[in-house]
Amino acid sequence: MQTIYNSKVKETLYIEKLKNGLTLMIIPKKGIQKKYIIWGTHYGSNDNKFIVPGENEPIEVPKGVAHFLEHKMFEQENGKNSLDVLTSIGVSANAYTTNDHTAYLYECTENFYEALDEFMDYVQHPYFTDENVEKEKGIIGQEIRMYDDYPEWKVYLNALDAMYHKNPVKLDITGTVETISKIDKDILYKCYNTFYNPSNMCLVVSGDFVPEDIVEEIKKRLIEKTQNGEIKRIYEEEPQEIVKEKIEQKMNVSKPLFTIGIKCLAPAPNEKVKINIAMEIILNMLIGESSELYKQMYQDGNIFTMPSISYEFGENYAHILISENANNPEELFEKLKERIEEMKNNGLNTKDFERTKKMIYGEYIKEYNDVTSIAKMFLSDFMKGINSFDYLEEIEIMDINFVNQVLKDNFNLDKMVLSVVK
Repeated sequence: MQTIYNSKVKETLYIEKLKNGLTLMIIPKKGIQKKYIIWGTHYGSNDNKFIVPGENEPIEVPKGVAHFLEHKMFEQENGKNSLDVLTSIGVSANAYTTNDHTAYLYECTENFYEALDEFMDYVQHPYFTDENVEKEKGIIGQEIRMYDDYPEWKVYLNALDAMYHKNPVKLDITGTVETISKIDKDILYKCYNTFYNPSNMCLVVSGDFVPEDIVEEIKKRLIEKTQNGEIKRIYEEEPQEIVKEKIEQKMNVSKPLFTIGIKCLAPAPNEKVKINIAMEIILNMLIGESSELYKQMYQDGNIFTMPSISYEFGENYAHILISENANNPEELFEKLKERIEEMKNNGLNTKDFERTKKMIYGEYIKEYNDVTSIAKMFLSDFMKGINSFDYLEEIEIMDINFVNQVLKDNFNLDKMVLSVVK
């Protein structure tokens, strides 16, 4: 078992790579009552076209299969729903799908091993029939239509639509009513057998555990499976240009909603952590709570709360999203452009840079206080080829010159879009 100790948070990560290819990660938290486990597969909504290991011809499946599969995994052949079984023994269980992975999880203070039996059973034993797949189409169809009525969701999706021509990141994770209508049990089994192989999965546990003991408990509950080999994922080449600068929609809202998007360069594998940190620093200095732009917009009465700011990236995409309510989104968009040009021309203020870096470092440290945050963070980063501890190391040595270069390379006015719901 490999061990990685980080002196900054005084935490040790234990990593065990099993013979079947499954990666186990354990972060012990001695004396903590809550226990948290999350099992993820490197299979998300972007993976619609791929070549199965051992085959030569590519397969293209309907949009929304990864999310559909996540929904169906709880239903068992014995007629029970595993989510209900786990809830009945006092365990809080859930699942989710992102662009690059699907995850199943639960947390509890008691009955951990009883829950582990059910948890590891349902993730390893899919049960799909013509009838239960058709029934699920109706349920997910309702979910899709419900989200279509959410202004916050539409303003976000419209921003992605304005940025991307072909990249599947622009598509709703759930798919559409039309695409899910083409899903059948054979497609679900094909995708399950391809992507739910242990060699494409990672299981993370955090809580008061002896690493060697929990590894043995997990091994006992694993069914025999051999490694699949590499899955070749196929994506269409995405033009660097945006689709359109502005997209507007009318919905039932009391105040205009906006999402500003900036289409960026996908980070190189060896720079993912550094660029992510640099982006956090830039965005906080640009429109964070203590930024001049936010203070000005707040005093002018254009915005009233801190915008949500995020940098998202994958193997073949990267973008920035800034979202909130505003009385005049167009004015904010223009002011943001002006501030970006000013920062690029003058470079970042050294004092503000150091203060922002310390603030973000403090936020990283806080994430290690909670077993939920730790486990989700390590799984999510693993799916991107990152060890979460690297953020603590890289931020300490982050250089202002590097951050200025990231600013110049990625914050281009012709790559900015404004999505508004009025």
